[in-house]
Amino acid sequence: MTEVFMNAVPIFLLIFCRVTAFFVVTPVFSHKTVPSIFKIGLGFFISLFIFMMHADNQVMVLDLQYVMLIIREVLIGLMLGFIVYLFFALMHTAGGIIDMQIGFAMANIIDPVSGTSVPLLGNFKYLLMLVVFLMMNGHHYLLTGLMDSYQWIPIENNWFARMADGSIAEFITNSVVLSIIIGIQIAVPIMVAMFITDVGLGFLAKTAPQFNVFVIGFPVKIMLGLLLIILTLPGTTLILEKVFSILFDTLKQFFGVVGGPPA
Repeated sequence: MTEVFMNAVPIFLLIFCRVTAFFVVTPVFSHKTVPSIFKIGLGFFISLFIFMMHADNQVMVLDLQYVMLIIREVLIGLMLGFIVYLFFALMHTAGGIIDMQIGFAMANIIDPVSGTSVPLLGNFKYLLMLVVFLMMNGHHYLLTGLMDSYQWIPIENNWFARMADGSIAEFITNSVVLSIIIGIQIAVPIMVAMFITDVGLGFLAKTAPQFNVFVIGFPVKIMLGLLLIILTLPGTTLILEKVFSILFDTLKQFFGVVGGPPA
């Protein structure tokens, strides 16, 4: 019994490293408002469940190679969480662009979760995205994807060879670019509306020079921007559903890049 337990502990530790690293970065679970003891406990039980599903009575030798496996599992968990984080951070990108166009760029607020300065509308859109994600049970899909990662990326997978050929770096770079593009696309309607408003104010300055365009322009752009945000809120859910679909497709593509199809 003792021998079985001692053989199981190294495998369980590797699984626990991947799961914990994933929770450290993933927005849904990494918030400071989520108690650390809850994160550790959830990570422990999920790791135990994965261990019972995918351990396959493997035996690990505690040597330098095992240390490399620990590093590898941590990197996999961090990268999985980072991909999820990218698709939540795009809302900060979109909100920052909208803030700049409307005139809220100087009205950044301190995010109590991250402790950093974030765009006003960016934080609003981020929280809205988080609420919609939880309402759609997206966190359940994330946990399912984390468990399924062991079918695509088993513990014996040759991870460092994949890193050496540059395929992982290329995929992460493409994911970053994709998240930025989606963030810009979300902000495009407001950008176009503000551009048309600026053109109209320019014509007003030429045709009626007695009006102070700078004084008139700020409240006009703010009111128009807020009105457009309110009008586009009903369609935001559909946009977020598409973003989440792209997120899960990207995770699946990452599994394929790292480990190939499941056995």
